[in-house]
Amino acid sequence: MLKNPSVHGTRPFTPTKLKLRNPVPSDIEIAQEADIKPITQIAEEVGLLPSELELHGDYMAKVRLEVLERLKDVPNGKYIDVTAITPTPLGEGKSTTMVGLSQALGAHLGKRVFTCIRQPSQGPTFGIKGGAAGGGYSQVIPMEDFNLHLTGDIHAITAANNLLAAAIDARMFHESRQSNEQLFDALCPPNKEGKRKFSPSMLRRLKKLGIDKTDPNDLTAEERARFARLDIDPDSITWRRVIDTNDRFLREITIGQGPEEKGFTRRTGFDITVASEIMAILALTTDLADMRERFGRIVIGTSCAGEAITAEDLGVAGAMTVLMKDAIKPTLMQTLEGTPVFVHAGPFANIAHGNSSIIADRIALKLADYVVTESGFGADIGMEKFFNIK
Repeated sequence: MLKNPSVHGTRPFTPTKLKLRNPVPSDIEIAQEADIKPITQIAEEVGLLPSELELHGDYMAKVRLEVLERLKDVPNGKYIDVTAITPTPLGEGKSTTMVGLSQALGAHLGKRVFTCIRQPSQGPTFGIKGGAAGGGYSQVIPMEDFNLHLTGDIHAITAANNLLAAAIDARMFHESRQSNEQLFDALCPPNKEGKRKFSPSMLRRLKKLGIDKTDPNDLTAEERARFARLDIDPDSITWRRVIDTNDRFLREITIGQGPEEKGFTRRTGFDITVASEIMAILALTTDLADMRERFGRIVIGTSCAGEAITAEDLGVAGAMTVLMKDAIKPTLMQTLEGTPVFVHAGPFANIAHGNSSIIADRIALKLADYVVTESGFGADIGMEKFFNIK
């Protein structure tokens, strides 16, 4: 009888038997031939409650963050990071080693183990590098879902990133064509009784400006101008649009060529979605409120006076958070031998910290004796950041 079913699962772990073949077939053949447990069984085995799951079909589920409150007094398991010394252009096998180690611990040595892995971008998946689900008989399955849309986290990042990008250019366009009073009226329109109201985001901007007023009608003409006009310097903008595809012809583009933009053109470009700062924030955040604060502090450029302009100044940090409300939950999957896996976030290690999410690790450390993860690139990039940050 299990001592604590609410922590250690309501059913014993049952490994999935591998279908070994010689010669070893391709990764996709192995993945498609595999027996796969219902994700509800994986959840039962690790100690997750049905109320803590959001099912995405039979073999994947989002895990609600409320589980952390339930397990807050449970001791953490041990943390294992897989790294490498010299990264190669096509990868050097960290993910395969990580999954193999997890399967050895869980399916063969009887340890309670959890794998925490980053979600791969579609860019490498459709490029020469291929996916990042491991390889051979050390894979995360279903492999097709893992390497493609999964539960939509990267699409949510794309939407949030490009919402901010659209807000930047729309704001500059309107500021170029409207007076200070027109801008203020657009931001704080009077209702039928002639009353105006600041949103919570606007109150944050006022605080940043040192204006200690909560009634829009109390602002002087000078204060209204400071509040409403961001005066973004186009040459200072660092925020670009993103797409989760290797589309080289979008790397440098000119926007604003439609007739409605009245000649308001600007050179910009696209990055790949997983290089967005929003991806880095997803991997670093601890809960929804923390993510909202981090989004608000994103700096997109400076004003012509040299002051930093943030997503909070543009008033879109709350909307970005709403777009990311489901992406903040890690996705539960499994290895070929039926051990549990969390897939969450996928920042690069050369431009960010290159590790899966803190949230997924925190949940896994409460549910398992060993949490096996990997850090991107080499030991001098991803692993160093793993130890410094996570």
